[in-house]
Amino acid sequence: MDTEFKRRFDRLAPELRALYLELYHNDEQAWDYFVTMLEKSFDARRASLKALDRKREADPDWYKGNNLYGMLMYVDAFAGNLTGVTQKLDYLTDCGVNYLHLMPLLQSPEGRSDGGYAVADFRTVEPRLGTMEQLSKLAEACHARELCVCLDFVMNHTSEDHIWAQKARQGDAECQARYFFYDDWTIPNRFEQTVPQVFPTTAPGNFTWCEQAGKVVMTTFYPYQWDLNYANPVVFNDMTENMLYLCNQGVDIIRLDAVPYIWKELGTPCRNLPQVHTLVRMMRLACEIVCPGTLLLGEVVMEPSKVVPYFGTVDKPECHLLYNVTTMATTWHTVATKDVRLLRHQLGQVFALPKSYTFLNYLRCHDDIGWGLDYPFLSRFGMGEVPHKRYLNDYLTGKWPGSPARGELYNDDPRLGDARLCGTTASLCGIEAARYERDDAKLDWAIGYDLMLHAYMFTLSGIPVLYSGDEIGQENDYGYHNDPLKADDSRWLHRGAMQWDKAELRHDPDTVEGRIFTALGRLETLRRAHRCFDSHADTWLVDTADDSVLGLGRYYDGEKLIALFNFGDQTKTVWTDQTDDFTDLLTGKRRKAQGVALAPGGFVWLACDFDKREE
Repeated sequence: MDTEFKRRFDRLAPELRALYLELYHNDEQAWDYFVTMLEKSFDARRASLKALDRKREADPDWYKGNNLYGMLMYVDAFAGNLTGVTQKLDYLTDCGVNYLHLMPLLQSPEGRSDGGYAVADFRTVEPRLGTMEQLSKLAEACHARELCVCLDFVMNHTSEDHIWAQKARQGDAECQARYFFYDDWTIPNRFEQTVPQVFPTTAPGNFTWCEQAGKVVMTTFYPYQWDLNYANPVVFNDMTENMLYLCNQGVDIIRLDAVPYIWKELGTPCRNLPQVHTLVRMMRLACEIVCPGTLLLGEVVMEPSKVVPYFGTVDKPECHLLYNVTTMATTWHTVATKDVRLLRHQLGQVFALPKSYTFLNYLRCHDDIGWGLDYPFLSRFGMGEVPHKRYLNDYLTGKWPGSPARGELYNDDPRLGDARLCGTTASLCGIEAARYERDDAKLDWAIGYDLMLHAYMFTLSGIPVLYSGDEIGQENDYGYHNDPLKADDSRWLHRGAMQWDKAELRHDPDTVEGRIFTALGRLETLRRAHRCFDSHADTWLVDTADDSVLGLGRYYDGEKLIALFNFGDQTKTVWTDQTDDFTDLLTGKRRKAQGVALAPGGFVWLACDFDKREE
């Protein structure tokens, strides 16, 4: 046994073994196989990755601070294939990006892939995107530039085309035991009494009849995505090995897709069950033994009370990173209402969390915007859930009089009034409409609003992540309506191909692309240069005495930041209780945080460096 592996294993194995045997009813044979798999995975890890592991072990907070800046992309939409992405690394460097999130790229059946989330082979890249060797080379090229690579790991289910599913359809009992198969609808109907539906309009129900097997199979998301049974240790062993295989290709961050769903139990919602946390903790320990330089990013699209437990505890951490999902949705609520009260309320909850918790912050991602807001709080202001969702969707699709936003609905359910929303940041901010109308004044306002939202995102602790194209203000792509494989899924509205002709304009200050690209670059440069943006900073809400203006405070290592953001449609003069002498980071001029005039969609970053002031 390698001494490095033995050192880590001896330190972590007691807890890992106890968790494993408790979950899997003292199955020593399965445990022995798991241990052998871990050692084999370690031995297969190349020397350069082991060196990176040691470097990150020595600095366990390497991903914190204010240095990481991410971009999310589909490989084919961005550059055609993995080789194309490798050839575009200079562009990513120009963007200032050092965290690259590649959307699902493993082999999936065309037309039944859910955007790559129905994996048919966890060890094979989708051929049109490249090969596993090319993924490994891309990761190596990224590491040479100190750029991290994040990849989705779809762990709740496989494609119906996966070899396990193929054998299960043919009657293989061992493979059927990897899923949830039932001879009739008796037990599935009992599950349906307590398990919510993920896509009630496009994929109703949680089970599908498999004609070839003559049985019912659990399919929480889509009929072609078969849920894995993690109560079977073979599933956990093999899926953990698949994850470690991807880590050994050079993937630095594993995004655990739909992680709250991975444990199923009759009579429950099959969401966030205690066993899920046991599984994630064991995966964390497996990574710390085999590839401790790897981070786990949890996708938990739920309210904060359900999200935070996936960080684990200080002594027994689970995910290193989590998405700041609720803040994203609340931000767009604020855009539509011009009212920051809910955003203040929600950020107050985030600010109260331990600083060790690291969130990924984003304005837009590959997915829709779901309106999982705090409706009990909104009800205090007369905002009922169904009518309020209808207003938000009307405003952000441009149906509301005077709205500059251009989005589309997703999974519209008129009965529940529960449609979600799609659209790029630029189109939702009004850039698309202003360009169409050829209204320069509206365009100036829309660009300013877009930049204000990004500045607000950069002000939050954690890792800011752009969706590819946002750096040049890319608009909605309506061409998906003409593609029969995409036309039924409006999320493709904001998943359009990267417009490289427009990216070429990014350094031209007379273009929309140049104005946005240059301004975002400057904001990110300021973020990295000032320690008040460090994730370890104290954070608080600043009272602006105005429900359309958000005030945020940050303090770290002698530097204070007061950030003010006007979400309203009128110029506001803002007074705060901050009496220090500040420097406006955007202009370099000295000013007070009192009597600050903010145009609609305007913002300021005011910093005070006490160390320099004392000098």
